[in-house]
Amino acid sequence: MDVTNLKKSDAVQNDEIAKLSDTTKEALARANEANKIANHSFLFEVTLTDEAVHFGFNKSDLSADAKAALDAFAKRVKDENKNVYIEVQGHTDGIGSEKVNLTLGQTRAETVMRYLNMQHGFPLHRMNAVSYGKFKPIADNKTADGRAKNRRVTLVVLF
Repeated sequence: MDVTNLKKSDAVQNDEIAKLSDTTKEALARANEANKIANHSFLFEVTLTDEAVHFGFNKSDLSADAKAALDAFAKRVKDENKNVYIEVQGHTDGIGSEKVNLTLGQTRAETVMRYLNMQHGFPLHRMNAVSYGKFKPIADNKTADGRAKNRRVTLVVLF
């Protein structure tokens, strides 16, 4: 069998990469640079916001809803049965200093990473935690609803 046809053409792969979010592109670049994944392909992305998992203001604890969402995420990854690399990205709302928010975002990401490792056996060397703090908002930080959406963790799954 000719395996050269199994790999996506560079043009198709570049077009797919262009459609990804900035943070997903950054995760893919970090994974490629670290040479931690074999194919360097984006599989999917899951964002857990305050609306779904209830990261409270200045909190990193996982609620029962957060754990259920992570359990569903873990099942999806395991069901696809691929040797994946997961970047866990922590985000905060815009209240507070840069330093405090970067630390909080990192703590949120590490809490999620630790849960996936301890409860679902995801190997730590196949995951990375990174904080964007308040620098990548997806909603307006001037409203309570917007701030709630910005308090999130995004899981980027790469193959």
